[in-house]
Amino acid sequence: MTELAELGLSNYEETAYRTLLVTGAVSASDLSDASGVPRGRIYDVLNGLEARGIVRTQSTDPTRYTPVDPETVVDRLLAERTRELASEFDRYRSVAASVRAELLPAPPVDSSFWLGSLGSEEMRAAMRRHVRTAREHVRATVGPPYERASWETLQTEVDAFLDGVGDGVRVDLLCSEAVLDVLPESLPDLLADRNAAVRSVPTVGVSFDVIDAAAVTVDVPDPLSPADRLGVVGITDSEVAAAFEARFERLWTEAEPLLGR
Repeated sequence: MTELAELGLSNYEETAYRTLLVTGAVSASDLSDASGVPRGRIYDVLNGLEARGIVRTQSTDPTRYTPVDPETVVDRLLAERTRELASEFDRYRSVAASVRAELLPAPPVDSSFWLGSLGSEEMRAAMRRHVRTAREHVRATVGPPYERASWETLQTEVDAFLDGVGDGVRVDLLCSEAVLDVLPESLPDLLADRNAAVRSVPTVGVSFDVIDAAAVTVDVPDPLSPADRLGVVGITDSEVAAAFEARFERLWTEAEPLLGR
């Protein structure tokens, strides 16, 4: 996927716009010939770009199209994407509220949300601080969105996680089978000096960790990028933490041991 595609342009729209940047003002038929966008699609493509403020028309016969300057176009596309993301975030919050009402004994009274993509410096720092609060054990499920990320991306988070674990703290890692395909064969070496155990289950619905059965963080996948994370929800409500601890224990009992206890 190209960067313009990530900002919301289709393949034909990007091709037409990039061609206009080279040709300058041209008719739709000439643009079709120059860009390779089929004549049966070129008018729909140009009309869509014009409606979004990416191209302009000239009052000539035939009508000629000219590109808006790239800096303005990028700003407009970014604004569109931001609005879409805000809408998706509101939808996920609504879904989370429904799931919470269905699965948990009561809505969390103490919670926070932090934006942060996989491997970002701010989230690595937050993870180290979070894990350092553990005095007895950290129990973590690892599923989406880690299943689609590269090991290079995950390694920074794994390193931050392990850096934060204090001496004597027990670590239980429960990985989906898809995550095991991402992890390196050297994982046992990374955990060699840790009081750690690893097990696997076929799937993990959501990635979360529980600190001392008292605090929970839940990863929120990015709806626009399945291989990334939108952010993390942190919850310190005791009833919510107990519910996640119980869910982990059920999965752990059914899981296949891979390393440690």
